[in-house]
Amino acid sequence: MPPKIDVNQTTEIFIRTIGGEVGSVSSLAPKLGPLGLSPKKLGEQLSSSTKEWAGLKIICKLKVLNRQATVEIVPTSSSLIIRCLNEPKRDRKKIKNIKHDGNIELENIIKIAKILRHKSEAIKINGTIKEILGTCKSIGCNVL
Repeated sequence: MPPKIDVNQTTEIFIRTIGGEVGSVSSLAPKLGPLGLSPKKLGEQLSSSTKEWAGLKIICKLKVLNRQATVEIVPTSSSLIIRCLNEPKRDRKKIKNIKHDGNIELENIIKIAKILRHKSEAIKINGTIKEILGTCKSIGCNVL
């Protein structure tokens, strides 16, 4: 039998979800069940906190303390770039393999690099900007 989980201990769980949508309860249950949390309730909380990221895949960090979960969004470079492109919302189930062929300004790249600086392995901000530019190239957008 597995050991009991300490209620006063802070636990962090990372979940990749689609913004604004309620994820499947079956995928949340194995992660949240041992902590004594309701997957259905937490799925609704995830969807309400990611409404501004509607239609994008986003990583959420759940901090669980005393069976209370708080949701924090951890943006990735690709999701920030797609958000800067200001593309219209699409139905993920009907429209697939979309090309993100918009234009993005260098100022936006620098803002994204400052946001993601703490996650980068680069020594200087120049390296972080180059990482973001590589992500732009793989997504397919142009940098002005």
